[in-house]
Amino acid sequence: MTTGPRHVVGPTPMGGAGATCCSRRPVRRRWLGGKMAAVSLRLGDLVWGKLGRYPPWPGKIVNPPKDLKKPRGKKCFFVKFFGTEDHAWIKVEQLKPYHAHKEEMIKINKGKRFQQAVDAVEEFLRRAKGKDQDLTIPESSTVKGMMAGPMAAFKWQPTATEPVKDADPHFHHFLLSQTEKPAVCYQAITKKLKICEEETGSTSIQAADSTAVNGSITPTDKKIGFLGLGLMGSGIVSNLLKMGHTVTVWNRTAEKEGARLGRTPAEVVSTCDITFACVSDPKAAKDLVLGPSGVLQGIRPGKCYVDMSTVDADTVTELAQVIVSRGGRFLEAPVSGNQQLSNDGMLVILAAGDRGLYEDCSSCFQAMGKTSFFLGEVGNAAKMMLIVNMVQGSFMATIAEGLTLAQVTGQSQQTLLDILNQGQLASIFLDQKCQNILQGNFKPDFYLKYIQKDLRLAIALGDAVNHPTPMAAAANEVYKRAKALDQSDNDMSAVYRAYIH
Repeated sequence: MTTGPRHVVGPTPMGGAGATCCSRRPVRRRWLGGKMAAVSLRLGDLVWGKLGRYPPWPGKIVNPPKDLKKPRGKKCFFVKFFGTEDHAWIKVEQLKPYHAHKEEMIKINKGKRFQQAVDAVEEFLRRAKGKDQDLTIPESSTVKGMMAGPMAAFKWQPTATEPVKDADPHFHHFLLSQTEKPAVCYQAITKKLKICEEETGSTSIQAADSTAVNGSITPTDKKIGFLGLGLMGSGIVSNLLKMGHTVTVWNRTAEKEGARLGRTPAEVVSTCDITFACVSDPKAAKDLVLGPSGVLQGIRPGKCYVDMSTVDADTVTELAQVIVSRGGRFLEAPVSGNQQLSNDGMLVILAAGDRGLYEDCSSCFQAMGKTSFFLGEVGNAAKMMLIVNMVQGSFMATIAEGLTLAQVTGQSQQTLLDILNQGQLASIFLDQKCQNILQGNFKPDFYLKYIQKDLRLAIALGDAVNHPTPMAAAANEVYKRAKALDQSDNDMSAVYRAYIH
């Protein structure tokens, strides 16, 4: 189960509290093996809601906001889903009573967020048990909240008999199915996003499959721009949207983005208050700013630019200087993580530069990451990010080396992984990368070519201060070998193939 905008009427089932649809009278329908069966549903009932291709998700029938109209021609209820921030109108035939179908749904649905949503329902029921007052669904259930303690992050709303207030100033921005002027949608850039150009000519994104887990965030009222929709950027933008931000996007590859020709970085920067960028390497970062119709041409006094690319300190310092020379404000904010963490809104953000801009980006950083660090002057974040990725890349090369040595000496690779997972090296990273190797699945979560680039830049950083980096240098040679074997566009775990060829 994945999530979309903070309040959604349309393509993504998520979680939250709302209210019934057209009538408070019970409706006698549900889906069951393609057949209709009699069942009574009322305001306040716990249900399983099914929407589109998404799996059934636990929710509660609630009252919609007063100014939210029911979709025409649909017999439905307004459902707030547990474990997320989302609401949706659900057709009555796509609803099942929670208790009667709990065991069935748990068998067919898996995943951490699904289990957290079910746990949230059970906690809700435990709290409601023995009380006359009808408690409503928690505002959110987050990974952070779960770690801090049961229900630590939950916020309880008024009783279900009271209509839900619309506290989100961007609420109507996302009610695309309710707007009088329909948007014209072009090809999806990924399964995560759908680029839409409305009649006004502005570019907006409807989040189609976001999984941010940071709970309630009050979005900034500033207009946000985002340049670069690769493995990391797509997930980041989805989560910005889910948390209520208004986002304008641009991507270098028009075919991938689905955007029309003519949109440029300069146009995005000129129309937005804060523009983020996340591209592949120093050359791409410079081209984005200094190239034709680049960022620099859209910079005016007060415009803000945040570079989230992993580059070297010299590059980011040069970019900062040219942005500031035009009266702009600059922040570097590279991110530690991979595609999955980007999708989940669980990146670690390393920032440096304009401290005031760092504060202005607070709601954006909360949407895209689990934590952020401010490291002082420009260049510090770039250096720290390269060191972090140097450690990660060297560790990955060592994992691959160990697995191949096990194989050639007649030892079980799976047993090696089992042993490592029971020891001090146990980690999600270790397990995921070993599973990639054991299954021969190198679908990119962090491109091999990018970790090799980061190793190269980290070695250069060491050279600049006359500090030895022999482990990184050795790992770098293995990645270079993997690149020569056409593994550049595979996951970093494909470095394994450098050892077996």
